[in-house]
This record gives sequence, structure tokens and C-alpha cells, in this order.
Amino acid sequence: MSATLFPEYENLPDGFGYQSDFLNVENQNSLFETLWNAPIWKQEPVRMFGKWVPQPRLTAYVADPACTYSYAGAVQTPLPWTDELARLRDQVAAEVSLRLGRSVSFNAVLLNGYRGGADGMGWHRDNEPELGPQPVIASVSLGAVRRFSVRTYGEKKRWDIGLEPGSLLWMHGASQTVFEHSVPKTARPVGPRINLTFRLVYATGTKK
Repeated sequence: MSATLFPEYENLPDGFGYQSDFLNVENQNSLFETLWNAPIWKQEPVRMFGKWVPQPRLTAYVADPACTYSYAGAVQTPLPWTDELARLRDQVAAEVSLRLGRSVSFNAVLLNGYRGGADGMGWHRDNEPELGPQPVIASVSLGAVRRFSVRTYGEKKRWDIGLEPGSLLWMHGASQTVFEHSVPKTARPVGPRINLTFRLVYATGTKK
């Protein structure tokens, strides 16, 4: 286990798990450079409080052909899998399957690009209908360490986690109903970061 900037993670709430050293340094650095310089990123508007506003981060969406996905009014049309992302998808699925003791598969990945501390993600739950009930979501972090906050929905008990480069965070069970999560903005100097969240998205028209 590598050194962390935040306390140990044994006290994560139910439905969350964390591995700090999922990718080695060489693999994480190579993947970060490839993805950061790829012509895939965009800054699409989302609907918040009745207004369309630009997302405070860059995004890209890669998935199987029929797996259109939407959140906050933004419809994500999938880009095709690259060899690098397909290999990482399979590696993540194998690790999460081992951790949960059951078979897990993913057919989509949402990429978020944080250019610096002014980019972030507000409190939310990944509970869109396309994900089905109690989805399994696995998150790989590359680049700068950023704070990932979790709180109970309603009671507001909070956990703060430092997501390290090459780490893997997985969410399952009631994680998207009992809790909500965010990546807060920060005024401290921080470099760019990429987060890849792997999901099983139900194809349009299929039943869950």
C-alpha cells in the first residue's frame, strides 16, 4: 500500500471499497499522457436549477454502440473503445469481481478531465435509470490527487478520501441511494487529473 495524503480507508462506509496501488507508476503515467492528449474531450452544458451551465470539467464517453447515457440533461453518445481502454475495462472488471465475490462486467466508461483545482464535481448520486438498481461503478484515478467526498443522503455524515494516481475505487450495493459523493473544487495548487468511471449501462430499449 502506497503512502497516502489522507487517513487510512478502513472506515469507508458500506458500499465503497478502495485499492491505492491498482496500476503501477509506469502504466498510470503512460495512460494519463495518452488520454490527456487524445482528441476526445469536450465541455458540454448540463441543466442545473433550471439553467444550462457548462460543466466545470472536461468529459468523454466511451461505450458499446447502443449504450447511450444521460445525466443532468446531457445526452452522451458513445465513442468506440480503444485498445488501451478495453484492456483497462477488463482488468477493472476482474479486480472488482474478485473483491465482491461475484461476476461484474462493464460496457461503458465516463471520463472526467480536471484541468486544475477550479474544476470539480458537485454532490450527486449515480442513480440514472440506464444504470439499473444498485449499480456497480468502478473508478480509476490518474494524475493529481483529488479529494473525493462521501456523505449520507439526508443525514450529512461525511467521509473525505484522497484518490491517488493509479488507485481503484468501487461503489456497489446501496452506495447510490444511501450516499452521495463529490469531487470538491480547491483553491490550492493542483495539477490535472483524469477519472475513469466504469459502468454497466443498459442499452436503449432493454429491460433491467
